[in-house]
Amino acid sequence: MIELEGVPELVDPVMVAAFEGWNDAGDAASTAVAHLDKEWKGEVFAALDAEDYYDFQVNRPTVWLDGGVRKITWPTTRLSVVRVGGDKPRDLVLVRGIEPSMRWRSFCNEILGFAHELGVELVVIMGALLGDTPHTRPVPVSGVTSDPDLARTMDLEETKYEGPTGIVGILQEACTHAGVPAVSLWAAVPHYVSQPPNPKATLALLNRLEDLIDLRIPLGELAEDARAWQVGVDQLAAEDTEVAEYVQSLEEARDTAELPEASGEAIAREFERYLRRRDGGDGGAAYLRDSPSDRTRPPKPKPTQRPEQGPEDGEGDSGDSGASDSSDD
Repeated sequence: MIELEGVPELVDPVMVAAFEGWNDAGDAASTAVAHLDKEWKGEVFAALDAEDYYDFQVNRPTVWLDGGVRKITWPTTRLSVVRVGGDKPRDLVLVRGIEPSMRWRSFCNEILGFAHELGVELVVIMGALLGDTPHTRPVPVSGVTSDPDLARTMDLEETKYEGPTGIVGILQEACTHAGVPAVSLWAAVPHYVSQPPNPKATLALLNRLEDLIDLRIPLGELAEDARAWQVGVDQLAAEDTEVAEYVQSLEEARDTAELPEASGEAIAREFERYLRRRDGGDGGAAYLRDSPSDRTRPPKPKPTQRPEQGPEDGEGDSGDSGASDSSDD
């Protein structure tokens, strides 16, 4: 029985989770949850027992000094609460940790126990995968669910993926079987710049989360970090003509695939986000926009940077420019 002492009664709580490791290309998803925790000053109320779920030879503890006293930080998953005020108050339960090494079913059941006790109405799990997407375009983010009714009411894709999965996929299915509405948001990270951090992908996940739960998220310096990241990628291989041609081919494929979406709901969604930020005093400046005419030269693709399992747990074919449409789980 989970007992939560000192945790206040929450208002329309949503659980937002992300896990470092296989499901977190460029650390984009875990950084997104860390950003929410920092901006809203989350208060940790629980941590799962590291002994139950982690192989310490895979995820090693770290030693640090506190006033000359040696202390140990163990790899684990922590839960915190953030209280979000404003015209539409809504509280978030943040789950951030490392993909467990063992006992995944018990791990998910423990998280669902907290969700039940806190009255969580929706679970949103964020992940990031490697894909053939150009860094010069907006990051594709797909929203998927195993619940056909939820897919219909929230304008999401219903997952059709079959194959290897990670803790994001397992937790989503655990939520579905427990009757808890659950959604996964997947950002596609360019495979040729897979090294973390990737603030542009983190920003894209937070923008999609805003749309999903109708909650304005303070972005701080994240938009500027995303611009600096793109400039940095441009500068890394400014002399590599071969890769410039490769990126141009990705751009053309992406633009062709998304041309039908250059009207209607897509434009309305972008304009509504701009208005929300303008009314909030940002003047729209916090929202990162990409120019389709930007042609730059990123680092040369390295086959070793692609995940061994093939499609990452965005769980569709990440081998084309439509990564956002095929992402899953």
